[in-house]
Amino acid sequence: MTEPSEPSETSEPKHRIRALHTASTVTVYQAYAPEIGLPAARDGRFPVAWKRDRMTWIKPSFLWMMYRCGWGSKDGQETVLAVEITREGFEWALSHACLSHYEPGVHPDPAAWKSQLKRSPARVQWDPERDLHLRPLPHRSLQLGLTGEAAHRYADEWTVSIADVTARARTIHGHVRNGDLDAARRLLPAERPYPVPEGGLDHLYR
Repeated sequence: MTEPSEPSETSEPKHRIRALHTASTVTVYQAYAPEIGLPAARDGRFPVAWKRDRMTWIKPSFLWMMYRCGWGSKDGQETVLAVEITREGFEWALSHACLSHYEPGVHPDPAAWKSQLKRSPARVQWDPERDLHLRPLPHRSLQLGLTGEAAHRYADEWTVSIADVTARARTIHGHVRNGDLDAARRLLPAERPYPVPEGGLDHLYR
């Protein structure tokens, strides 16, 4: 079976948030050890053992999460969670975020970037999106790091639901290993461009 060609740089902007979203929520992905992930999915909220004072990274891209956690096979990342959060919270984090690295044209100078980074409760990285074989694509996928106020809000205010999607991830991976990419693709979340207001990401890429 021939795999369709991936989107080209001309058909897909380099920087764009793609996510499963509704009129009021957006789904992001994380992977945890079972002692964190299983209670979170069971109760629909993060347990007390989840460290609210540490940086936590959320990823709207399912396939980038699969790249990061090895389809749920990496140590400490065996439970893959789909976390549905409010769009209001997601957009608050974006508006209060700083790039995780200095970018000429976005920041006046390295000192200004460092000052902004220290004040920001969220930070952003743009990493190559992945295909079903977890190979890098020309366009970028958002990673959003939350700390301090943002991490507390994420866990205690923004979270609407938490689902364990480990079995789904492993089923998709099985189809990929067997070469049935159409079956794998049918199980992927329906990620669409996220409607950020015009200029809403100008502080997050050049």
